[in-house]
Amino acid sequence: MIRRHARTLMPIAALAIGAGAGTAVFSGNAGAETTDVVRSGAAEDTYSSSSRPSYNFGSSDTLVAGRQGGDTMVTYLKFTVADPGKGVKVKGAQVTLTRESRAFPAALALSRVADTAWTEKALSAKNDPKVGAVVTTVKPASGATSVAFDVSSVVKGAGTYTFAVTSTVANSPARFRSSEAATGQPALAVTVVRPAPSKPAPSKPVTTPPAPVESAPAGGDCTVDAKLVPSCGVLWGAAAGGFSDVPRDEALKTFEKKTGRTSTVYHTYHKGDELFPTKNEIAMANDPANPRVLMLNWKVAYGTKWANVARGDQDARIDRLSNYIKANYTKKFFMVLHHEPENDVNPAAGSGMTAKDYAAMFRHTALRMKANGVTNAVFVVAYMNYEKWNNTTWWADLYPGDDVVDWVGVDTYNNAQPGGFHYGDFNYLMNRTNDKAKFPGWYTWATTRHPGKPIMVAEWGVYDSSTTVVGKNKAAVYATVLPQLAGMPAIKGLVYFETAKDQNGHDIRMDDTPEALAGFQKIAADPRFNVKL
Repeated sequence: MIRRHARTLMPIAALAIGAGAGTAVFSGNAGAETTDVVRSGAAEDTYSSSSRPSYNFGSSDTLVAGRQGGDTMVTYLKFTVADPGKGVKVKGAQVTLTRESRAFPAALALSRVADTAWTEKALSAKNDPKVGAVVTTVKPASGATSVAFDVSSVVKGAGTYTFAVTSTVANSPARFRSSEAATGQPALAVTVVRPAPSKPAPSKPVTTPPAPVESAPAGGDCTVDAKLVPSCGVLWGAAAGGFSDVPRDEALKTFEKKTGRTSTVYHTYHKGDELFPTKNEIAMANDPANPRVLMLNWKVAYGTKWANVARGDQDARIDRLSNYIKANYTKKFFMVLHHEPENDVNPAAGSGMTAKDYAAMFRHTALRMKANGVTNAVFVVAYMNYEKWNNTTWWADLYPGDDVVDWVGVDTYNNAQPGGFHYGDFNYLMNRTNDKAKFPGWYTWATTRHPGKPIMVAEWGVYDSSTTVVGKNKAAVYATVLPQLAGMPAIKGLVYFETAKDQNGHDIRMDDTPEALAGFQKIAADPRFNVKL
């Protein structure tokens, strides 16, 4: 599991968690204009270094701007502002950067950059775009935690905006946190004024009842087919105890006891030459009282590159695992090949890690395992649902092909902090986007482009990045899951990723507060998850 932070538009005003997707509630009197602040993270951010002209810093969690000896470093930022809506006026805009370590220099300048085509994965001092006119110069306190630049003169509405941050102060470069950092990522806050809402038309009587929420039949007759697709209902699962020393099987049993339901899908992770399923995993799947189906996640290219796997360099590794599976496990299982590949893509031609290399790796591995006689593997491709990657020109190239993909999967997370990055309901969790022209939302994409494929939510979770934990925040998000899941019939599997602390320090436990646990237990108790294996 790799998680990145949002680079998407979110209202700071309270989102209507229980409402439909995209619904927002704003403060102010009825019939009056309302003021709102919309935040977006950087779509791209990196920096260049004159003394290291060939270096690319696109994956760094730090941005640098200023001079050190003979080295001049320039920070580049790109933000995408979506259409704020009909009649909405932009009142002001501000870019905020968080100090990473060193003291700030006496002055920092933010300038326009006309070129919007640059990418953080390709930019270096050899090709960095020309820095244009200065928009504003600020003089931050040396020990300030952050610095803000007023860009109201530039940001007037929807569009792509690129900036450069520089400093002429000798031997005092500024260091900021980038979008790859755990906290304090670059942000653009746009203040907008929304017009007074028009008076709604009188409501008409409802003449037809609403569609019923899908649930399992009273007799619990939902079963699975040869591809593990349930005849009705949704498979319930978990990957428990992530990033901890607790054995995964033990963590899952604890998770099941707390939530009140057996996790029909048991998600585990493997890489390289590891042989799996392990004895403990097989024991969990064969538990007569609590039968489970395994979802085994494998990074077959561990220690090498996708292109090398695709051309056969790791066939011995694939064959060894194939023979192990045939000898030790005959039940159907989900096989995820290198989940969340987007974060590892290097789009440079010949890198061996392009999106097309990933697709070729997936195809080669799946086809070779089948040729080796592994007939019980159900193959899942699992994406990240991260707006930055979804908007790239190469994202569509990741798909390996309908003939080798049985389920289309996604790993997706929400923030329960009101107004925080990735704050929203279940609809937002599944279908968020910051540019519908480039990407319509993950669920919409999956059901439109691959309408015959069942959807596996291979990882999902909710964290709360509030400085003071508010017990009801997660519960409010959990309360949207069941009613909104009913409107997404293609979702046939829902697997929670549970950890007290992920790579970014997020607490994704479902029981970090009593309110959260009670809300999650309501989801787990729903009869639509009564699927028999």
